[in-house]
Amino acid sequence: MLPLILLLLASSSDGQTQRVSGQKKNGACACEMNSTMWLFPAVKYEAVLQHIESCEVSLNNLQEQVQLSNQRLPQIQTLVKNVTARLEPYQYLHDQGLYSALSLHLLGQELRQLETNIGDIHSQLNNAQTQKLSKETAKEKLRYLKNSVESCKSIPKDFRGHHRYCLKGLITNISDPVVTKISPHGKTYISGSWGKQAQMNSEGQKNIYWVQPLLSSHILGNTLRVYQTYEDFMASANHKDFTVAASYTHANAIEGPSSVLYGEALYYHCYRSADVCRYDLNSKTVKRVTLPGTGVGFNNKFPYCYYDCRANSDVDVEADETGLWAIYATVGNHGNLVVSQLVWDEEAMTLNVSQTWETRLFKKAVSNAFMACGVLYATRYVDEHREEVFYAFDTATGKEDNSLTLPLEKVAKGVASLSYNPTNRQIYMYNDGYLLAYQAHFTPYSNHI
Repeated sequence: MLPLILLLLASSSDGQTQRVSGQKKNGACACEMNSTMWLFPAVKYEAVLQHIESCEVSLNNLQEQVQLSNQRLPQIQTLVKNVTARLEPYQYLHDQGLYSALSLHLLGQELRQLETNIGDIHSQLNNAQTQKLSKETAKEKLRYLKNSVESCKSIPKDFRGHHRYCLKGLITNISDPVVTKISPHGKTYISGSWGKQAQMNSEGQKNIYWVQPLLSSHILGNTLRVYQTYEDFMASANHKDFTVAASYTHANAIEGPSSVLYGEALYYHCYRSADVCRYDLNSKTVKRVTLPGTGVGFNNKFPYCYYDCRANSDVDVEADETGLWAIYATVGNHGNLVVSQLVWDEEAMTLNVSQTWETRLFKKAVSNAFMACGVLYATRYVDEHREEVFYAFDTATGKEDNSLTLPLEKVAKGVASLSYNPTNRQIYMYNDGYLLAYQAHFTPYSNHI
């Protein structure tokens, strides 16, 4: 019997052809085959079925998790917003270098220490000299504590509002003049103010330029000239004049080079008073507020001086990213600079003072001053062609820095007014009839004083 080799085309588990051997027997080919290859793969089927069932369970669990996440996601988003809103005041305090609870605790400690120190001095050396010394020490400490309290109250209501523009730090450089122009009223009027409308969100007025000369003895004024565009201002064309008072000696007249155009109103020092006036360009009405302090200087009591005194520059009205300010001096602060923040209440139609800080810088030792991002900057005379920013006082922290050396080039000797504009970060100088503008450059906020 001859063995035969047969190839059977059978479907095996791996899908290949099986080769089996057979024998010729009784005129037929006989071979043995494993028929299990044609059986239904029940075991594998059950395994696959279990995998499918397991996948269905996993898919159902995943769908339940997705549904649960969709339900909880709005709650999580609300929680995050709530936490963010609650953290914003503390972030502001961190950026400004203030910590309200800690600050108030330290204030209490310093007051107690002050009381102890004064008592010790009196018990050890109770004479006229020590009484004077302890009195001066107490006044200085109280001034510092008062400024610290004002700084603790300086958190804005809207932490995402206009104060975001002030995360710039101190001014570290001032450019050469980018604008040089003779006043449209001529060089003979050596005192006054000028600039660009200073309110940050005043879209309709953002390109307005203005000049406010003191036409009576370089001390008093009652007119404002407005230009709708920079081109008109440079060409001295298409202007509009406003009369803020009936005469130079009217109660609403302008005294000193102090003005600033903020929105649709001119803010300035009122004639022969301790008041700041607000003249509305639309309604032609005047509102006023009295500056706080004992013996507020006016009528040339505490003018800017340093080298030559600028007559009747007692009260200086300024604007920056944080709003309106008045810079002046008081008898109660020994003739040193005082800074008050002004607030216009649109609903009540009243001008108010919200906060006040006292510095140790004697006003007559300063040639001029301006505000930028809540920081008071003061200048001094160097020579006929240069001024220098030498001092800064930060109302957010109550700290000061008198080591600045930022030069300001000028055309003429005298500086009637200096003002910073937050809309373009430029500084405007009224320089004895010349109108000069400079670009201010700031440091990162980490270097804030």
